Amino acid sequence: MTNSNTTNVQKPNLKEFNIQKRIFNFVVRVLNLIKALPKTTQNLILINQVTRSVTSMGANAQEADGSGTRKAFFHCFVIVKRETKETNYWLSLIAATNSGFQKKMADLVSEGREIEAIISSIVQKSKT
Repeated sequence: MTNSNTTNVQKPNLKEFNIQKRIFNFVVRVLNLIKALPKTTQNLILINQVTRSVTSMGANAQEADGSGTRKAFFHCFVIVKRETKETNYWLSLIAATNSGFQKKMADLVSEGREIEAIISSIVQKSKT
């Protein structure tokens, strides 16, 4: 017999299957990371770039979710793919140039790559 109180409990460390929620959580994590970065001249440029790309990634994913046609959905997710690739590039640069953050960022960089692979799959499947 199952306890009804435990059926809705999520186990920690499980990956989110809803891509919209996963992207949102990724955007929040990136924005929180950049708050902690030292505000050097170099980092300010990287912070600006990654902020633009990651927020565009989230906004276009939301636009795709509300799109009325398959063509509009596809177009939005092509943009999400491009912005995700760009975000991953900026995150890699931040990790490479801020040695104290490399370990902290490893999971975030990994999540960005996983999201990129999922989005690439969505784009591929949306073509047909």
